[in-house]
Parts: sequence; structure tokens; C-alpha cells
Amino acid sequence: MKSTLLFVVATAFIGACAHEVPAQKLEASAAAIRAAEEVGAEKQPAAALHLQLAKEQTDRAQKLIKDGKDDEAAMLLVRAEADANLAVALARSSQEAADAAGALDKVKSLQEGK
Repeated sequence: MKSTLLFVVATAFIGACAHEVPAQKLEASAAAIRAAEEVGAEKQPAAALHLQLAKEQTDRAQKLIKDGKDDEAAMLLVRAEADANLAVALARSSQEAADAAGALDKVKSLQEGK
């Protein structure tokens, strides 16, 4: 009786933990997507591509979770988070390059004014 009860409790615990993994990864990918949107990734072509990939992968992962394919969903959500983080990096890099070019132009115009 005790071993049967232990088996049932262990099985329920393992099932609950398995479902938490995709939920945690879903939250992480959603946070990364929000971060990419906040830095303006949709305005930069390369960043926008990775942002779109992240959104598509997250949508697909949600469908896999509904179908009970948590392992596949978890892997897809890792990819989605990585793509969203890459979108953030690309957007920031593009903005920093634009800022540097603006600063360089300002320096040149100051030098010409002497």
C-alpha cells in the first residue's frame, strides 16, 4: 500500500515538474520578446527578423504544450528566447552605431568650424 501511494505521489510530482519547465521557458521567451520590442527591434531589419522568429517559435511551442509535447515545446522555447535576445542585441548595436555616427558627424562639423 505504501509503495503504491509513493509511486502515485512520485508520478504526480514528476508530471507537475515536467509541465513547469515549459511554463518557465514560456515566461522567459515572452520576457525576451517584450525586451526586444521595447528596444525597437521591429525597426531594424535584422533584429525584426529574429523577433518574428521568436514570436513564431513561441506560438508553435504553445500549440505543442496544448498537444502534450512538452519536451519539444521546451526546446522550441529555448530557441525563441535566444532569437529574441539576439534581436535585442542587434537592435542595440544598430542604435549604438547610429549614435556613434551622429557623434562623429558632430565632431567633424566642430572641427570644420575652427
